[in-house]
Amino acid sequence: MPMIRTFIAVDITQTPAMASLAEAIKGTGADVKLVEPKNIHITLKFLGDTDEQMLPDLEHIIRQAVSGVRPFPVSLQGTGVFPNRDYLKVLWVGIHTGEQMETIGSRIEEGCAALGFMKERRAFSPHLTVGRVKTARNKPQLLAVVDQFKDTEFASEEVRAVVLKRSVLAPAGPTYTTLISVPL
Repeated sequence: MPMIRTFIAVDITQTPAMASLAEAIKGTGADVKLVEPKNIHITLKFLGDTDEQMLPDLEHIIRQAVSGVRPFPVSLQGTGVFPNRDYLKVLWVGIHTGEQMETIGSRIEEGCAALGFMKERRAFSPHLTVGRVKTARNKPQLLAVVDQFKDTEFASEEVRAVVLKRSVLAPAGPTYTTLISVPL
């Protein structure tokens, strides 16, 4: 059975403010792998290795998750880090929505668990990953940029679809391909 690496997400378009943040991060000289503009998304559920034969079941789960949900706005605002300021691994932009994103995320989580995918241990926290921190080089400068953009309004965008993506890892960075797109 062929396995592919997959995740369920909402695609986001890079804005000039997001590009400014990326440039500021680059300017720190910190050891950060930035997310390519074409790969920017909000992850709803990382699935990992997935049997290709499960794609119809996953499409069904996504369709059920968005059932009754109309397109809705999301606001991309503020910056932060995971897991914390002492140990930087991920730089993120905050996502502010109504309850729709949490509803969709919760439905996807339950549906995927029923298919045998592991449930998340922590609560769903919508965010947009900007970059992954590889080492602590220039950490103070990096934190200064995070603080500089902490109140920035990056964009307001309407969520119109939920997608299932394939991720192929390579030394130059991942390549994402949309396998399924389910409109709201």
